[in-house]
Amino acid sequence: MVRLAHLLTGDNAAAQDVVHDAFIKVAARLDAAGRGEVDAVDDVGAYLRRVVVNECHGWHRRVATRARHEPPVAEPIVLDPIALRPEHDEIWAALSTLPPQRRIALILRFYEDLSLDEVAAVMGVRPGTARSLVHRGLASLRKVVER
Repeated sequence: MVRLAHLLTGDNAAAQDVVHDAFIKVAARLDAAGRGEVDAVDDVGAYLRRVVVNECHGWHRRVATRARHEPPVAEPIVLDPIALRPEHDEIWAALSTLPPQRRIALILRFYEDLSLDEVAAVMGVRPGTARSLVHRGLASLRKVVER
């Protein structure tokens, strides 16, 4: 889950925080389900993955809000550079330029190796929408890489 969150946020510390929060939320849900307060979760792994993706959405919203309200920094601060082969750095840089929905769809589909139906379930969209996000994400990625 930390790997998934890291791919979605690009920051290892944020990924660890996101996954920690997700585990707390899932544990609370399972505890409430055990007491009969809410419906039981059928697939805990899929539910946890969904919570991690939703928490990453929240993280991106908070970062964007913070960026709108804070004065600009002279140089960007790199908190946790990813040590990858050069071709992976290029792909990661290209992925980071995509809109969040397309980036999440591509990461779930190709890094997490989920089927389109599973991607749709995790993202909370219809399978056709997931297929469209992956297709458009690949087209956008192709344009960025060709530059």
